[in-house]
Amino acid sequence: MERGNFGTKIGVILATAGSAVGLGNIWRFPYMTGQDGGAAFIIVYLVCVLILGIPGMISEFVVGRHGAANAATAYARMGGGKGWAALGVIGMLTSLIILGFYSVIAGWCLQYLFASIMGNLNGDATYVKDYFTKFSSDPFEPLFWTIAFLVMTHLVVVRGVRKGIEKMSNILMPALFILLLVIVVVSCLLPDAGKGITFLFKPDFSKVTKSVFLDGLGQAFFSLSLGTACLCTYASYFTKQTNLLKSSAQIAGIDTLVAILAGLMIFPAAFSVGVNPDSGPQLIFVTLPNVFQQAFSPVLGYVIGILFYALLALAALTSTIFMHEIGTSLFFEELHISRPKGAVIETVIAIIIGVLCSLSCGAVDITVFGKSFLNFCDFLTSNILLPLGSFFTCILVGWIAPRQIVKDEFTNWGTVSRGFYAVWLFFIRFISPVCIAVVFLHQMGVL
Repeated sequence: MERGNFGTKIGVILATAGSAVGLGNIWRFPYMTGQDGGAAFIIVYLVCVLILGIPGMISEFVVGRHGAANAATAYARMGGGKGWAALGVIGMLTSLIILGFYSVIAGWCLQYLFASIMGNLNGDATYVKDYFTKFSSDPFEPLFWTIAFLVMTHLVVVRGVRKGIEKMSNILMPALFILLLVIVVVSCLLPDAGKGITFLFKPDFSKVTKSVFLDGLGQAFFSLSLGTACLCTYASYFTKQTNLLKSSAQIAGIDTLVAILAGLMIFPAAFSVGVNPDSGPQLIFVTLPNVFQQAFSPVLGYVIGILFYALLALAALTSTIFMHEIGTSLFFEELHISRPKGAVIETVIAIIIGVLCSLSCGAVDITVFGKSFLNFCDFLTSNILLPLGSFFTCILVGWIAPRQIVKDEFTNWGTVSRGFYAVWLFFIRFISPVCIAVVFLHQMGVL
């Protein structure tokens, strides 16, 4: 069975970076930075990327490229037994659940883009808050946008790796950067924008607490998509010439750059109009529409609002494409279902999950263990499945897989320094599992 692969080195970087860059960078990172003290949190986050993010990313790359197959087969080949295929299957199921509820949030971004174009977000802070509450609890409108987003994702993935994912990533990622830079420049030119820039880049280490460090670990973990089998799946399309160490550093760098630029986009505008930077998860749907209205002239505020929500939609799409590909490739290779049919199955299941998540936001009382269905899916994946998947990947690569295979993959058969290999192996065997365990315990409320 013929597998696709990436056609260019830049395609590898942009597609894989696109899998990591998403709402976690443009939504979660800014509000976490706001809640955890600004620049001090960013420094902690960068350290966490180095000690957890990059080593974990490389370990999934090693599994994926060696296996040269879907996640289930790749893990089985690396572990030398079919039992390890369960890790790949869990990763696929995790990504499918995330695809379902993530598309609900992405659908909200599409709705806000449409509302911005139509001028429906003009009003005071109370109006904007009521608008979000009314929209998110509507039984039909959010469903339409959720399904629309999943169909958009489907149309990209069904075309395959080179003609679909790589081609679209080569368009979406540059477009994302252009939109982001435009809003950053405009935001930083506002009166009193310097206060937001200072908040973002002048650290106050007195704000660094245990909670800030644990939040930094968690953000590094989730921002880089560790434990979803996405990195493993994309690496299965890498050529033997792809430098795994260099690629992981480039992807982590792009991911971090987007997150910091998102901060430069949001905080100068927020400080310019006196809005508290710790608005939390409601930042992009409740706080920012009002910020744009206050900070800019009516015409410029209208344009910036459109550009911002277009940016969010693009960022979400780069992530949902990779989530979809994980399951599609598994259906294609393991169950021998044609790629178009496999993509349809993945899309239909994701739509079912998305519908239940959307309805649970207020329209229908759908709860699991006292949580709305959307919050339950988020808790299950973020707090349990992702850490477990990443932890056992470290165990597999660091302790169980044949050492020579791991060494050959990391060093590109001797072309990468053995010194880097020794450092990485130490981290993946001892440091990363401990960090993941700490993140897991923190997310579960133990630490």
